[in-house]
Amino acid sequence: MELTEEMIGQLKADLSKAKNYEDLMGKDGAIKKLIAKSLEQMLESELTEHLGYEKHSPEGKNTGNSRNGKTHKTLKNDNGEIEITVPRDRNGQFDPIIVKKYERTIGPIEDKIISMYAKGMTVRDIQSHIQEFYGLDVSSTLISNITEKILDIATEWQNRPLESIYPIVFFDAIHYKVRDEGSKKVTSKAAYTCLAVETSGRKELLGLWVGEAEGANFWLNVLTELKNRGLKDILIACIDGLKGFPEAINTVSPKTEIQLCVIHQIRNTLKYIASKDQKEFMKQLKPVYSAPTEEAALENLKALEERWSGKYSLALKSWRQNWDNLATFFKYPEEIRTIIYTTNAVESVHRQFRKVTKTRSLFPNDDALKKMLYLAYRDLSKRWTMPIRNWAIVLSNFSIIFDERLEPFL
Repeated sequence: MELTEEMIGQLKADLSKAKNYEDLMGKDGAIKKLIAKSLEQMLESELTEHLGYEKHSPEGKNTGNSRNGKTHKTLKNDNGEIEITVPRDRNGQFDPIIVKKYERTIGPIEDKIISMYAKGMTVRDIQSHIQEFYGLDVSSTLISNITEKILDIATEWQNRPLESIYPIVFFDAIHYKVRDEGSKKVTSKAAYTCLAVETSGRKELLGLWVGEAEGANFWLNVLTELKNRGLKDILIACIDGLKGFPEAINTVSPKTEIQLCVIHQIRNTLKYIASKDQKEFMKQLKPVYSAPTEEAALENLKALEERWSGKYSLALKSWRQNWDNLATFFKYPEEIRTIIYTTNAVESVHRQFRKVTKTRSLFPNDDALKKMLYLAYRDLSKRWTMPIRNWAIVLSNFSIIFDERLEPFL
């Protein structure tokens, strides 16, 4: 079924006016208008087939049945509601296939369409999918316009103003294969992720950046951008063991406490432990990071060194070198410790990214990767409606520990 020139013209006009995701996907958004018009056109085609003659055709005379106006219908899906009109026949025998007579819900059509745009598919593949799923023949120009608009919306989101303070921010990166612009060379790119916990206790992704392999210099650029967008203070930053990362954070936010991910530290340690000794080693390592106080943890670390330093001095050396940033969580009660001792919160986001991107071994460019991750985050963030566990206790402790820094924002 071909989109009419009028429909295409209207959609282009709506796209040109769209300034944010709501303008594109909201109640009166461009894509919802397209879906509504498309459904109505398909329903008209179904009624024509049911009656056996075109609208206003003289062939309909004396057939015993005819068109009999339209009824309004509201369809619900994951992104809200779509208002359509459904044609009727006089005998009440018309039972459409595309939207059943008593059906009130439809699948997330918009998300399916937008997901195709974000996956770096070729124009031909996108056209083929839309034709197969929705019976629509859309032009390559129209697809390009919609694709560019998604990138515009992602860019606007990326540059939005931030809160002045976030109690906790998790920093991590996930890696993908991306083709370099204008060449056939494929490189490994890092998608840098900053997952914050707001003062309300809800999670928020501060942004997504795509750059070369993960490094402290790039992270410094990210942190500077966050500051330029309004971020003035982070109470605790949770990071992996990347060299130079703590210094990069404190360059931009000098008062921020650094918590190295204990799980990353354990993984890196085990790389230098023979497999036959790992079980016994871990049994003696656990009392170090699970100790009730830093003093007890240091005593347990000393005992661990006495047992294993002769054989695995390299593995144990990093615990002493990183101790100041590894031991940060010992200052806090259990409710805070369980949140900050690992970067698992942001790694959970990355696992969701992997689920979405698992069919893509290679992205054609940085923009295709950015769009796909942005849309994956948008869907994931719909679940972030409640504060994280025990947040009232956490915030109460923070308000005492970081009184002067946090009080103006509570």
